[in-house]
Amino acid sequence: MENLRVALLQILPTGSLPGNLQKGLEYCRKAKEMGADIALFPEMWSVGYRIPADISELEKSAIEKDDPFLQSFAEAAKNLSMAVGVTFLEKFEPLPRNSFCLFDRFGTRKLLYAKVHTCDFGEECRLTPGDDFYVTKLDTGHGMVKIGAMICYDREFPESARILMLKGAEIVLVPNACPMEINRLSQLRARAYENMMGVATANYPVGQPDCNGHSSAFDGIAYRPSEPVSRDMLVVEAGEREGIYLADFPVDELRNYRQREVHGNAYRHPEKYHLLVSKTVEEPFLRSDARR
Repeated sequence: MENLRVALLQILPTGSLPGNLQKGLEYCRKAKEMGADIALFPEMWSVGYRIPADISELEKSAIEKDDPFLQSFAEAAKNLSMAVGVTFLEKFEPLPRNSFCLFDRFGTRKLLYAKVHTCDFGEECRLTPGDDFYVTKLDTGHGMVKIGAMICYDREFPESARILMLKGAEIVLVPNACPMEINRLSQLRARAYENMMGVATANYPVGQPDCNGHSSAFDGIAYRPSEPVSRDMLVVEAGEREGIYLADFPVDELRNYRQREVHGNAYRHPEKYHLLVSKTVEEPFLRSDARR
Protein backbone atom coordinates (compact mmCIF):
# COMPACT_ATOMS: atom_id res chain seq x y z
CA MET A 1 0.00 0.00 0.00
CA GLU A 2 1.83 3.06 -1.25
CA ASN A 3 -0.24 5.87 0.27
CA LEU A 4 -3.13 6.57 2.66
CA ARG A 5 -4.94 9.91 2.42
CA VAL A 6 -6.79 11.19 5.49
CA ALA A 7 -9.09 14.20 5.21
CA LEU A 8 -9.04 16.23 8.45
CA LEU A 9 -12.48 17.83 8.67
CA GLN A 10 -11.74 21.05 10.55
CA ILE A 11 -15.33 22.27 10.54
CA LEU A 12 -17.77 24.12 12.80
CA PRO A 13 -20.87 22.41 14.21
CA THR A 14 -24.29 23.83 13.33
CA GLY A 15 -25.93 23.70 16.75
CA SER A 16 -28.24 20.74 16.10
CA LEU A 17 -28.01 17.02 15.43
CA PRO A 18 -29.83 17.22 12.06
CA GLY A 19 -27.65 20.18 11.05
CA ASN A 20 -24.46 18.36 12.03
CA LEU A 21 -25.64 15.33 10.07
CA GLN A 22 -26.24 17.29 6.88
CA LYS A 23 -23.05 19.31 7.16
CA GLY A 24 -21.04 16.22 8.02
CA LEU A 25 -22.36 14.33 4.99
CA GLU A 26 -21.61 17.32 2.77
CA TYR A 27 -18.01 17.42 3.95
CA CYS A 28 -17.65 13.66 3.51
CA ARG A 29 -18.62 14.11 -0.14
CA LYS A 30 -16.09 16.91 -0.50
CA ALA A 31 -13.40 14.75 1.11
CA LYS A 32 -14.10 11.97 -1.37
CA GLU A 33 -13.82 14.44 -4.27
CA MET A 34 -10.38 15.34 -2.89
CA GLY A 35 -9.27 11.72 -3.04
CA ALA A 36 -9.55 10.83 0.65
CA ASP A 37 -9.41 7.25 1.90
CA ILE A 38 -10.67 8.32 5.34
CA ALA A 39 -12.68 11.35 6.46
CA LEU A 40 -12.00 12.24 10.11
CA PHE A 41 -14.26 14.44 12.26
CA PRO A 42 -13.32 16.49 15.33
CA GLU A 43 -14.34 15.36 18.81
CA MET A 44 -18.02 14.68 19.67
CA TRP A 45 -19.33 15.98 16.33
CA SER A 46 -22.94 14.95 17.03
CA VAL A 47 -23.26 17.65 19.71
CA GLY A 48 -20.40 19.94 18.75
CA TYR A 49 -18.56 19.00 21.94
CA ARG A 50 -21.31 20.30 24.20
CA ILE A 51 -21.59 18.72 27.68
CA PRO A 52 -24.54 20.20 29.61
CA ALA A 53 -24.26 20.50 33.38
CA ASP A 54 -27.82 19.20 33.69
CA ILE A 55 -27.54 15.40 33.60
CA SER A 56 -31.03 14.92 32.18
CA GLU A 57 -30.22 17.31 29.33
CA LEU A 58 -26.89 15.56 28.80
CA GLU A 59 -28.57 12.16 28.58
CA LYS A 60 -31.20 13.53 26.22
CA SER A 61 -28.53 14.71 23.78
CA ALA A 62 -26.74 11.31 23.73
CA ILE A 63 -27.46 8.77 20.97
CA GLU A 64 -27.21 4.99 20.67
CA LYS A 65 -24.33 3.44 18.73
CA ASP A 66 -26.81 2.31 16.04
CA ASP A 67 -28.68 5.64 15.88
CA PRO A 68 -29.88 6.83 12.42
CA PHE A 69 -27.32 9.66 12.71
CA LEU A 70 -24.50 7.11 12.68
CA GLN A 71 -26.20 4.84 10.17
CA SER A 72 -26.33 7.77 7.77
CA PHE A 73 -22.55 8.02 7.91
CA ALA A 74 -22.29 4.26 7.41
CA GLU A 75 -24.40 4.58 4.26
CA ALA A 76 -22.31 7.54 3.11
CA ALA A 77 -19.13 5.54 3.61
CA LYS A 78 -20.57 2.73 1.47
CA ASN A 79 -21.91 5.04 -1.24
CA LEU A 80 -18.66 7.01 -1.42
CA SER A 81 -16.42 3.92 -1.03
CA MET A 82 -14.48 5.84 1.64
CA ALA A 83 -13.94 5.18 5.33
CA VAL A 84 -15.56 7.67 7.72
CA GLY A 85 -14.43 8.28 11.30
CA VAL A 86 -17.30 10.08 13.03
CA THR A 87 -17.59 11.14 16.66
CA PHE A 88 -20.59 11.35 18.96
CA LEU A 89 -21.94 11.55 22.48
CA GLU A 90 -22.90 7.92 23.09
CA LYS A 91 -25.85 6.88 25.25
CA PHE A 92 -24.38 4.72 27.99
CA GLU A 93 -24.88 3.76 31.63
CA PRO A 94 -24.34 5.23 34.15
CA LEU A 95 -23.42 8.31 32.06
CA PRO A 96 -22.86 8.98 28.34
CA ARG A 97 -19.51 8.37 26.66
CA ASN A 98 -17.30 10.45 24.35
CA SER A 99 -17.07 8.02 21.43
CA PHE A 100 -15.56 7.48 17.99
CA CYS A 101 -16.87 5.14 15.30
CA LEU A 102 -14.98 4.11 12.16
CA PHE A 103 -16.96 2.81 9.18
CA ASP A 104 -15.06 1.22 6.32
CA ARG A 105 -15.73 1.80 2.62
CA PHE A 106 -18.37 -0.93 2.70
CA GLY A 107 -20.31 0.83 5.47
CA THR A 108 -19.29 -1.72 8.10
CA ARG A 109 -18.44 -0.54 11.59
CA LYS A 110 -14.85 -1.57 12.16
CA LEU A 111 -14.06 0.22 15.39
CA LEU A 112 -16.00 1.74 18.30
CA TYR A 113 -13.83 3.52 20.85
CA ALA A 114 -14.78 5.54 23.93
CA LYS A 115 -12.33 8.10 25.30
CA VAL A 116 -10.34 6.50 28.12
CA HIS A 117 -8.74 9.63 29.59
CA THR A 118 -11.77 11.82 30.19
CA CYS A 119 -10.96 15.33 31.46
CA ASP A 120 -12.33 14.70 34.94
CA PHE A 121 -11.04 18.07 36.16
CA GLY A 122 -13.64 19.69 33.87
CA GLU A 123 -17.02 19.00 32.34
CA GLU A 124 -16.06 15.49 31.21
CA CYS A 125 -16.45 14.38 34.83
CA ARG A 126 -20.07 13.89 33.68
CA LEU A 127 -19.04 11.19 31.18
CA THR A 128 -18.20 7.50 31.52
CA PRO A 129 -14.57 6.74 30.57
CA GLY A 130 -13.80 4.02 28.04
CA ASP A 131 -12.20 0.72 29.03
CA ASP A 132 -9.55 -0.04 26.42
CA PHE A 133 -7.83 0.92 23.15
CA TYR A 134 -8.57 -0.82 19.87
CA VAL A 135 -6.97 -1.46 16.49
CA THR A 136 -8.66 -2.67 13.32
CA LYS A 137 -7.60 -3.69 9.82
CA LEU A 138 -9.06 -1.31 7.28
CA ASP A 139 -9.53 -2.23 3.61
CA THR A 140 -8.93 0.99 1.66
CA GLY A 141 -9.45 -0.49 -1.80
CA HIS A 142 -5.76 -0.27 -2.59
CA GLY A 143 -4.41 -2.10 0.42
CA MET A 144 -4.95 -2.95 4.08
CA VAL A 145 -3.82 -0.69 6.91
CA LYS A 146 -4.02 -1.12 10.69
CA ILE A 147 -5.90 1.79 12.26
CA GLY A 148 -6.14 2.78 15.93
CA ALA A 149 -7.85 5.68 17.70
CA MET A 150 -7.45 7.92 20.70
CA ILE A 151 -9.32 11.12 21.56
CA CYS A 152 -7.89 14.52 22.56
CA TYR A 153 -6.65 14.22 26.19
CA ASP A 154 -5.60 10.59 25.52
CA ARG A 155 -2.71 12.20 23.62
CA GLU A 156 -1.18 13.44 26.88
CA PHE A 157 -0.56 9.90 28.15
CA PRO A 158 2.24 8.01 26.37
CA GLU A 159 0.53 4.78 27.40
CA SER A 160 -2.38 5.44 25.01
CA ALA A 161 -0.26 5.45 21.87
CA ARG A 162 2.06 2.78 23.25
CA ILE A 163 -0.79 0.31 23.68
CA LEU A 164 -2.03 1.07 20.18
CA MET A 165 1.47 0.44 18.81
CA LEU A 166 1.70 -2.85 20.72
CA LYS A 167 -1.66 -3.86 19.23
CA GLY A 168 -0.27 -3.24 15.76
CA ALA A 169 -1.54 0.24 14.84
CA GLU A 170 0.20 1.86 11.88
CA ILE A 171 -1.95 5.00 11.70
CA VAL A 172 -3.77 6.52 14.70
CA LEU A 173 -6.79 8.79 14.23
CA VAL A 174 -7.24 11.50 16.87
CA PRO A 175 -10.49 13.52 17.06
CA ASN A 176 -9.84 16.68 19.09
CA ALA A 177 -11.53 19.69 20.72
CA CYS A 178 -9.08 22.03 22.45
CA PRO A 179 -6.54 24.78 21.70
CA MET A 180 -3.73 23.19 19.72
CA GLU A 181 -0.49 24.97 20.55
CA ILE A 182 3.18 24.08 20.45
CA ASN A 183 3.15 21.77 23.47
CA ARG A 184 0.11 19.73 22.43
CA LEU A 185 1.42 19.50 18.90
CA SER A 186 4.73 18.35 20.38
CA GLN A 187 2.92 15.58 22.25
CA LEU A 188 1.46 14.30 18.99
CA ARG A 189 4.86 14.54 17.32
CA ALA A 190 6.36 12.54 20.20
CA ARG A 191 3.66 9.83 20.01
CA ALA A 192 4.41 9.43 16.29
CA TYR A 193 8.20 9.43 16.81
CA GLU A 194 8.47 7.02 19.72
CA ASN A 195 6.04 4.48 18.25
CA MET A 196 6.99 4.84 14.58
CA MET A 197 3.39 5.32 13.50
CA GLY A 198 1.38 7.97 11.71
CA VAL A 199 -0.85 10.27 13.75
CA ALA A 200 -3.72 12.30 12.24
CA THR A 201 -5.61 14.85 14.37
CA ALA A 202 -8.81 16.71 13.45
CA ASN A 203 -9.68 19.76 15.59
CA TYR A 204 -12.45 22.37 15.46
CA PRO A 205 -11.55 25.71 13.84
CA VAL A 206 -11.68 29.15 15.42
CA GLY A 207 -15.32 29.90 16.16
CA GLN A 208 -15.79 26.82 18.30
CA PRO A 209 -15.23 27.79 21.97
CA ASP A 210 -11.78 26.88 23.26
CA CYS A 211 -10.60 25.67 19.84
CA ASN A 212 -8.21 27.18 17.30
CA GLY A 213 -7.85 24.76 14.41
CA HIS A 214 -4.30 23.55 13.74
CA SER A 215 -5.42 20.06 12.82
CA SER A 216 -2.24 18.14 12.10
CA ALA A 217 -0.61 14.95 10.92
CA PHE A 218 2.81 13.36 11.51
CA ASP A 219 3.96 10.43 9.38
CA GLY A 220 6.17 8.81 12.06
CA ILE A 221 9.24 8.57 9.80
CA ALA A 222 12.07 10.44 11.53
CA TYR A 223 14.97 9.12 9.46
CA ARG A 224 15.54 8.29 5.81
CA PRO A 225 18.67 6.47 4.57
CA SER A 226 19.13 9.15 1.92
CA GLU A 227 19.14 11.98 4.46
CA PRO A 228 22.06 12.54 6.87
CA VAL A 229 19.97 13.99 9.73
CA SER A 230 16.52 13.46 11.20
CA ARG A 231 13.64 14.94 9.24
CA ASP A 232 10.49 16.84 10.15
CA MET A 233 7.69 14.26 10.40
CA LEU A 234 5.01 16.93 9.96
CA VAL A 235 2.74 16.14 7.01
CA VAL A 236 0.31 19.02 7.46
CA GLU A 237 -0.63 21.62 10.05
CA ALA A 238 -3.80 23.56 9.30
CA GLY A 239 -4.36 27.19 10.10
CA GLU A 240 -7.27 28.42 12.20
CA ARG A 241 -9.97 28.53 9.51
CA GLU A 242 -12.67 26.04 8.63
CA GLY A 243 -11.82 23.63 5.85
CA ILE A 244 -10.63 20.20 4.78
CA TYR A 245 -6.94 19.52 5.21
CA LEU A 246 -5.34 16.49 3.56
CA ALA A 247 -2.70 14.27 5.14
CA ASP A 248 -0.92 11.74 2.94
CA PHE A 249 0.81 8.89 4.77
CA PRO A 250 3.44 6.86 2.83
CA VAL A 251 2.38 3.50 4.28
CA ASP A 252 4.86 1.29 2.45
CA GLU A 253 7.75 3.54 3.45
CA LEU A 254 6.50 3.59 7.05
CA ARG A 255 6.39 -0.20 7.14
CA ASN A 256 9.92 -0.44 5.79
CA TYR A 257 11.06 2.12 8.37
CA ARG A 258 9.47 0.14 11.21
CA GLN A 259 11.33 -2.99 10.16
CA ARG A 260 14.76 -1.39 10.56
CA GLU A 261 14.60 1.45 13.12
CA VAL A 262 15.08 1.37 16.89
CA HIS A 263 11.84 2.72 18.39
CA GLY A 264 8.46 1.09 18.98
CA ASN A 265 8.75 -2.38 20.44
CA ALA A 266 12.21 -3.19 19.09
CA TYR A 267 14.28 -2.77 22.27
CA ARG A 268 11.80 -2.40 25.12
CA HIS A 269 12.30 -4.07 28.54
CA PRO A 270 8.71 -4.57 29.78
CA GLU A 271 9.86 -6.78 32.67
CA LYS A 272 11.34 -3.62 34.21
CA TYR A 273 8.22 -1.49 33.92
CA HIS A 274 6.12 -2.89 36.79
CA LEU A 275 5.66 0.54 38.35
CA LEU A 276 3.72 1.68 35.28
CA VAL A 277 0.73 -0.43 36.32
CA SER A 278 0.83 0.55 39.98
CA LYS A 279 -2.32 2.29 41.21
CA THR A 280 -0.46 4.15 43.94
CA VAL A 281 -0.65 7.95 43.65
CA GLU A 282 1.33 10.27 45.90
CA GLU A 283 1.98 14.00 46.14
CA PRO A 284 2.23 16.14 44.10
CA PHE A 285 -0.24 14.19 41.93
CA LEU A 286 -3.13 13.68 44.34
CA ARG A 287 -6.37 15.12 42.94
CA SER A 288 -9.74 14.95 44.68
CA ASP A 289 -11.62 14.75 41.36
CA ALA A 290 -9.53 11.96 39.78
CA ARG A 291 -11.41 8.80 38.83
CA ARG A 292 -9.30 5.65 38.71
